[in-house]
Amino acid sequence: MKSVDEKDTRIIQMLREDARISYTNMAKMLNITEAAVRKRVKNLESKGVIKKYTVEVDNSKLGYNIVSLTGIDTEPEKFLEVAKKLKDEDFTKSVYITTGDHMIMTEIWAKNGDELTRIISEKIGKLPGVKKICPAIILEKVK
Repeated sequence: MKSVDEKDTRIIQMLREDARISYTNMAKMLNITEAAVRKRVKNLESKGVIKKYTVEVDNSKLGYNIVSLTGIDTEPEKFLEVAKKLKDEDFTKSVYITTGDHMIMTEIWAKNGDELTRIISEKIGKLPGVKKICPAIILEKVK
């Protein structure tokens, strides 16, 4: 498969900054035609480079004042089962299977510290096979 070129990389960067940017504006910035931009975007989509278009929200404006990156360790035979259960929970925004310090990493949104405590003790802690839960509360998102 042919890798992306410089123009494709710039298109991806523009879309990451603003997924609603028009093909016309991208064409002007790249000094190519709108049709060429459209074709490149379609090609990036068909190759699976661009998987979806999404929105980034301010969790605090939705009432979620605590964001925690939480590491979870399980019994080896329960590891995939726990990850699948976590991905179905509303409080988990992301679930990753990882190497390193923890088997599973999750991004959890909670309204406050009490809710995070309940999520950890009453939800995650009660999943069969969970051995260790290590939350790290995000103080500030820099990038």
